[in-house]
Amino acid sequence: MKKIVLPVLLALASLAAPLASQAQTACPATASNVVTVAAQTITTNTTWTRNNIYLLNGFVYVDNNATLTIEPGTIIKGDLTNKGSLIIRQGAKINAAGTATQPIVFTSNQPAGLRAPGDWGGIILLGRAPQNLPGTPTIEGGVVGTFGGNDPLDNSGVMQYVRIEFPGVSFIQDSEINGLTLGGVGAGTTIDHIQVTASGDDSFEWFGGTVNAKYLIAMAGTDDDFDTDNGFSGRVQFGVAVRDPQRGDYPNSGVSNGFESDNDATGTANTPQTSAVFSNMTVIMPDQTTYAAPFASAAGALIRRNSAESIFNSVFANRRYGVVLNSNSANLTTANAASNALQLQNNVFAGYTPLPGRVARVTSSAGNTAGFNINTFIGSSNDTTRTVAGLGLNADNFQFNGACGNNKQCAPNFGLPTASALNTGAAFTSAKLTSAGIGVNSTFDVVSFRGAFGPAGTAQANWATGWTNFNPQITCYNTPGAVLANREVVSAPLQALTVSPNPTDGTAATLGFDVKTATTATVRVVDMMGREVAVVLNGGKLSAGPQRLLLPATLAPGMYLATVTTGDMVQSVRFVVAK
Repeated sequence: MKKIVLPVLLALASLAAPLASQAQTACPATASNVVTVAAQTITTNTTWTRNNIYLLNGFVYVDNNATLTIEPGTIIKGDLTNKGSLIIRQGAKINAAGTATQPIVFTSNQPAGLRAPGDWGGIILLGRAPQNLPGTPTIEGGVVGTFGGNDPLDNSGVMQYVRIEFPGVSFIQDSEINGLTLGGVGAGTTIDHIQVTASGDDSFEWFGGTVNAKYLIAMAGTDDDFDTDNGFSGRVQFGVAVRDPQRGDYPNSGVSNGFESDNDATGTANTPQTSAVFSNMTVIMPDQTTYAAPFASAAGALIRRNSAESIFNSVFANRRYGVVLNSNSANLTTANAASNALQLQNNVFAGYTPLPGRVARVTSSAGNTAGFNINTFIGSSNDTTRTVAGLGLNADNFQFNGACGNNKQCAPNFGLPTASALNTGAAFTSAKLTSAGIGVNSTFDVVSFRGAFGPAGTAQANWATGWTNFNPQITCYNTPGAVLANREVVSAPLQALTVSPNPTDGTAATLGFDVKTATTATVRVVDMMGREVAVVLNGGKLSAGPQRLLLPATLAPGMYLATVTTGDMVQSVRFVVAK
């Protein structure tokens, strides 16, 4: 949280086709069987089917105790201009039960190569489980929806095998839509196998509630990966976050953490206290010799403002700090640690020990809890001696979307090699792990490994296989029911259009893209009014292969489009200059 359509038979045939033949199918220029869902409130039971593609054109609410059922294999796109979003209000339900071979996909309505974080709003579930804000709070993000209540077993429905791609948008400062927002969602709700990719804000954020979750993926997000607030007390097991080190929160206003946790925005003693329990999480990013601004003071886990969140059997690597505990004057987070209300045990913090003070720190204008030493707190029950290489992970675990060499789908091999130090060392002895939970997914699986994935060849090594997509920028989403990641766009002359870093300070931004066949192109920069501000390349000849062009260093702060025009297509990518 930042403070500050084809016929049914053809669709089914495409689903049944072998993977190799799907990969060779050219992407249709336009989507078929598109059903536009304009801004509205759905008040009766409704079903969206896989033979259509649905376009959310504005805020779409589900209310009046209605259930929205989404068939496995359905594609739902979000409109860019009107920030299409799906909001499940209190009492209503979503039934989005995808499968490992037919996941449900929420994604950008932009063509392949033009997709970016914030292309649409996101998904918001609102329930009646307890939270700690007074009265009847409204969820952030500019939507109309209250959350919270007195039913810890409240049921907002089912989300399983769901991908959420390029969501996350800020409507006003300190009020953003995340990839998946859960406000007061109860433990009767089923949440598992969810992948959020390239969110413009947090990937996952919980505002109070008791919902449990398993098998979560936060990929190449912008702000925090897992954000917990306002008394969230659920249990989460098996989650991975992999970051693009050049994509983070805006340099002048935010920090991109792995975990970020508050009791509330000002650190009060309001109850219920944020006391979520996470186990078997992997929070990593590519190695950074120097850190981009959003990561310069970022933490694998920032726990602050009187939160009592606990993390077990997890692995952190390559943010500036491993753990930061931050306290205010009245309710010290460090006191929660000292009393064991907040526990960090059997975790691995890799790559910090060569740089003194980086594994953990306390930041507070009010001082520390008397007698509390964070180095002792972390060092006594966690492994802080490993290098990142010493984890023994496959190198592709550190890839982010688009940076995959010849592996265009960027699918990492997360299974632990035999020699990995993470194969052993987990423990499930804390009462926070052994005590009875409530609702769906409330029981922790007792495993021997640390982090989100088990040894290669086991079921726990493969839970991210098949239903996921680690490079949705190149995926064709114009054929209903074709939701598997291997549906690559092979007809587009330009692919993987990106600006890096983005946001940029304007001095060294690079426009990158891949050219399938030699072509002639003109590259311009235009502002959001469509006015040309620079010509980077005028009728230049480009050979097949990767291209890297420097953008002007003189751009004023603001949002721009880098536009590449060839003989048969125009493609653009948005970027921000923030000086």
